[in-house]
Amino acid sequence: MRLSPLLLFPGIFVCALFPLTNCEEQQIPEEKLLVVTVATKETDGFKRFLGSAKHFNYTVKVLGRGQKWMSGDYMSGPGGGQKVRLLKEALEEMKNEDKVILFIDSYDVVFASGPKELLKKFQQARHKVVFSSESLIWPNRHLEDKYPHVIVGNRFLGSGGFIGYIPNIKEMVADWTGKDNDSDQLFFTKIYIDPVKRKSINITLDSKCRLFQNLHGALDEVVLKFEDGRVRARNVLYDTLPVVIHGNGPTKLQINYLGNYIPNTWTFETGCTVCHQDLHPLTALKESEYPLVVIGVFIQQPTPFVTMFFERLLKLQYPKNRLKLFIYNQEAHHERHISSFLKEHRSLYQDVKVVGPEEEMDEAASCNMGFDMCRKDKDCDYFFLLDIQVVLKNENTLKILIEQNLPIVAPMLTRVGRLWSNFWGALSAEGYYARSEDYVDIVQGRRVGVWNVPYVSSVYLVKASLLRSELADYELFNSNTLDPDMAFCHNIRDKGIFMYVTNMHTFGRILSTDNYQTSHLHNDLWQIFENPVDWQERYIHENYTYIMKDKLIENPCPDVYWFPIFSDVACNHLVEEMEHYGKWSGGGNKDTRIQGGYENVPTIDIHMNQINFEKEWHKFLLEYIAPITEKMYPGYYTKAQFELAFVVRYKPDEQPSLRPHHDASTFTINIALNQVGPDYQGGGCRFLRYDCSIQAPRKGWSLMHPGRLTHYHEGLPTTAGVRYIAVSFVDP
Repeated sequence: MRLSPLLLFPGIFVCALFPLTNCEEQQIPEEKLLVVTVATKETDGFKRFLGSAKHFNYTVKVLGRGQKWMSGDYMSGPGGGQKVRLLKEALEEMKNEDKVILFIDSYDVVFASGPKELLKKFQQARHKVVFSSESLIWPNRHLEDKYPHVIVGNRFLGSGGFIGYIPNIKEMVADWTGKDNDSDQLFFTKIYIDPVKRKSINITLDSKCRLFQNLHGALDEVVLKFEDGRVRARNVLYDTLPVVIHGNGPTKLQINYLGNYIPNTWTFETGCTVCHQDLHPLTALKESEYPLVVIGVFIQQPTPFVTMFFERLLKLQYPKNRLKLFIYNQEAHHERHISSFLKEHRSLYQDVKVVGPEEEMDEAASCNMGFDMCRKDKDCDYFFLLDIQVVLKNENTLKILIEQNLPIVAPMLTRVGRLWSNFWGALSAEGYYARSEDYVDIVQGRRVGVWNVPYVSSVYLVKASLLRSELADYELFNSNTLDPDMAFCHNIRDKGIFMYVTNMHTFGRILSTDNYQTSHLHNDLWQIFENPVDWQERYIHENYTYIMKDKLIENPCPDVYWFPIFSDVACNHLVEEMEHYGKWSGGGNKDTRIQGGYENVPTIDIHMNQINFEKEWHKFLLEYIAPITEKMYPGYYTKAQFELAFVVRYKPDEQPSLRPHHDASTFTINIALNQVGPDYQGGGCRFLRYDCSIQAPRKGWSLMHPGRLTHYHEGLPTTAGVRYIAVSFVDP
């Protein structure tokens, strides 16, 4: 009895009849798959590759560890022959002929799915060896005509990834006799375009990117697909979900971007899944065991609120005896700020080095010097670069960055009210800023994590071990065409080192240095427009924001309201600014500064417009006085148009008091700029109709009262010292 040929191969018969069910039973077991890659050193990209392989339980064999790389790179031209040699040598030891080998690059590759899907798609290709495909031909475009045509999909072979059975791969590499710097791409291409060899080895291309996605020439085809707690890269041209994503050629930044999400590194459901891995916790250490950090403070241009910068530097929660300071200052204007800080606090730090404007050192040279200070110091563990315009509100910033245990990591900072930040999510073709798809979400905190980015600036932490190895080149910030910060990041990217930015915490912000003038005694007073948040922190009373909630507004006399408005610093700066200007009025009735030239109730004063402060004062009234006015005087939706704004000086031997009068205003703002007792005796304000006096004005507090008709008032005598008040006549 003869058996039917179909019965001799029951598996084929069953799979033909029931392709969607029983074929699963015939699938190649996952343990038959071995991932083989070449990595002569453990780069950041290689570590990422291993992490993605571990995520999906791939078995990986690494070839070439510790060997010198002799095959060039994608920028300098064809190479890669060393990979073929190492693969050929490794295959000679592999005897299991039903084993499947995935030979793949690793520095710029991530897995997007697991072995089961990979093997299934390999089987469905119905060939013994499947290569990745590309839309671009490389390195010899003259071979284009020899390539087989495909109906749909990519036509050209990519050597960065292929999968196949051991006997077939052995046959494919058997004839390799090339040099280590010969082209592996050209070697495999010539095999593929040879019809006899292609058939004998049984090679095909993954033309629709079902297994492999090469990014070069396909950036517009690949998007992230978020679904059910998973992230995949989807090829929208062929509607496929590749298993292996390869940032081949000049697409390293794109694979870095995709690697922020794949494989499930960040999802909408879980957020960041790897941000708490491989941390370097400091909690178990004694303070004497903390890593030693060199903090490089860089002052490149006149910058507001420098005094506050050094106050925050002092508040960093890190043992000062484990810190060394390198301060580079290019601005003579800021020498007094540095001197004042070091005079009080220099002894707290293990060491301090200052490079001043007299050195005439440019920005690049100063950054190189700071890095080298850490590089040459055998005890230095980290270099913390900190530009003067950085506002670090989080006192634990340095600890947080160290604990991340990353080569280079920056805390994310932004400018208030703007999308400007200290990192770029992408680069343009020319190497300048480009907006990545996720940039706005990261900046606005809708996506929180630790992000691999192509550019960081202004503040970041660098491992000293990196400075002594891959970054041993002294001139990291030098370039003939790029700014120092761009040159640094360019050099970092070229060496395959990853830069990260974290928005896992709120760290602070970056000041605007636009339009900052240094012609005044206290230039920060003029920053209410450019840096409103910092201006408020510096100059508005700490209890101002609690006025409404905690009912801090007092009512000492009928329709008179008393509330905190200015900080001590604001009061001091305004007084010192006026005395520095020095042109006090004579206190006579004739006054050319006002309309009509006649002052009915003259005072010894200086008007805000005399020191070019009227626009800033108007902004202050609008932002901080108007909300209280509208609360206390319902219906007066003031635009804070002021008739007059000035600082008055009362002295016993000059003008000790002010006779009873009405103000030429709907309401008046009267802010005490110094303190009764230490600064002067007497003073105050009396409202005659109500026989009500405020005789102990609090420094930084404002009286607000109606000006015309009802609130006839006088300034009580100052009996000793000097009293200053800031007065505004306001009309809604």
